[in-house]
Amino acid sequence: RYVVRPPRLNTMLENNVLLVLLLASALSGFVLQSLRMAATEMEPTSDLYSVASAYWSPFSYVIAVGIRGLGFTVYAMEVSHFALWWAHAGLMSATFVYAAWRFGPLMHIFVSPLNLVMRSSVTRPKGALRPMGDLDTLEVFGAREITDLTSKQLLDYDACTNCGRCQDQCPAWRSGKPLSPRKLVQDAKAYMESRAPVLLAQGPDAEPPPPEVDLVHGAITTEVLWSCTTCRACMEACPAFVEHIDSIVDMRRLLTMEEADVPEGAMNALTSMEQRGHPWRGTQATRTDWMEGADAVVMSEDPEHDVLLWVGCTAALDGRGQQVARAMASVLKLAGVKYRVLGSEETCTGDPARRMGNEYLFQMMAEQNIETLNGYEVRRIVTLCPHCFNTLKNEYPQFGGNFEVTHYTEFVAGLIRDGRIRPTKAVPLSVAYHDSCYLGRHNDIYEAPREIARAIPGLELVEMGEGRCRERGFCCGAGGGRMWMEEQGTRVNHIRTDHFLDTGADAVGVSCPFCLQMMEEGIGAKGQEGSKSAKDLLELLAESLNEA
Repeated sequence: RYVVRPPRLNTMLENNVLLVLLLASALSGFVLQSLRMAATEMEPTSDLYSVASAYWSPFSYVIAVGIRGLGFTVYAMEVSHFALWWAHAGLMSATFVYAAWRFGPLMHIFVSPLNLVMRSSVTRPKGALRPMGDLDTLEVFGAREITDLTSKQLLDYDACTNCGRCQDQCPAWRSGKPLSPRKLVQDAKAYMESRAPVLLAQGPDAEPPPPEVDLVHGAITTEVLWSCTTCRACMEACPAFVEHIDSIVDMRRLLTMEEADVPEGAMNALTSMEQRGHPWRGTQATRTDWMEGADAVVMSEDPEHDVLLWVGCTAALDGRGQQVARAMASVLKLAGVKYRVLGSEETCTGDPARRMGNEYLFQMMAEQNIETLNGYEVRRIVTLCPHCFNTLKNEYPQFGGNFEVTHYTEFVAGLIRDGRIRPTKAVPLSVAYHDSCYLGRHNDIYEAPREIARAIPGLELVEMGEGRCRERGFCCGAGGGRMWMEEQGTRVNHIRTDHFLDTGADAVGVSCPFCLQMMEEGIGAKGQEGSKSAKDLLELLAESLNEA
């Protein structure tokens, strides 16, 4: 912190005061021990005389030799020991009181264990956001005041050690955007500490005075809130179990549902979701265009099925994504899987709406999809998109939608293990695999995609450099609604593209339609489209199955 300080650390006055107190406590402890040793173990007239045992405390022994050299009498040493004992006890007490009351980094010693017990994964799946409850009964949508925050969120702010590990992993911060997860939590904590005494001084029925500075727009700016990709890198890095995403989304809910203070691109996506059932404003494609030549059957024509393939908005409506959907259809056909698709009855799961703060739109879309799925008695769903997978699997149960949901990587890896498909054609490529945030950190699926890649003959699987894979994988920049927002600073996907290019691999392998778009754009922006490419694992597998 003082000699070779990592950029994520910032030294404040409280740091210096605490370190001085700790140093003084340690030194006084050594002097205290030295006085005892000088008056007993090093005093020939003492019953405890044993110079040999004093050698086992070398630092205190050196000080004790100095004390005896000054000619102190045994009585003087005993009196000094008594006085210093109380001074040392007072100093230690002052250190702990100061650390717990005034300074967070040691307060976390007491708060972090409680934060561990109260972590959200105890009560809901890792990838699920906190439900808002019955929207008809809420007086405020989102977090306007600290009273709108949950006890877990307030505990998060006290538990934060200000260590900066979250900031160090944050793709928004590393790409020059205004969001620092560390600063966001510290700013929220400062607001809480300034506002809490005012609220506590009021009676339970009294109307508290308005704050001098608002939580949102004041303590925390809208630019900070809209910079988040909800990639969960901050939460994975946090040693105190702080859950940054819940706080950010609750503040976004205020901006979206109360104030309509939403970036233009995000608002266009939300409007398109409300009017057309998908976020891709301007597209002329339909939900069934990708099916041309794919031999897929819609549920309304023949509802008998073993598996429902949830195609998702991007795979159905984006030209590049449609290639992946067709590859999946060919794999399922070759494996003999009896699958169906919803076709025009499929609408967006609502994931972008929820992450951007429009809980009302999300719940409306979720309830509509659950009704459709229950109408066809769907039990097992396979998704192409990790975002659809996370929402259907982890968030739809909050509204009564209980289905067996699998991402295609796990499903296809199972088909390979069971021998239902056998990749035989060599695909002579070196492929650096990019972990999707919503498949990896949000749902802990890391091995299945690699299992598919390793099953393809001729394919060399390469990991991203600098440990930027698996739990420490770097976001593509599209999550949390960022796909539809303009970027400040360096584009996140360009940083991730650099990670890929540094490996020297021929292609970057993905398992998410958003990641595919972002990596292809990054390769083009770097002028590497002729020599490098982005491929979904399904495309590589279909090629190896002679079904490209």
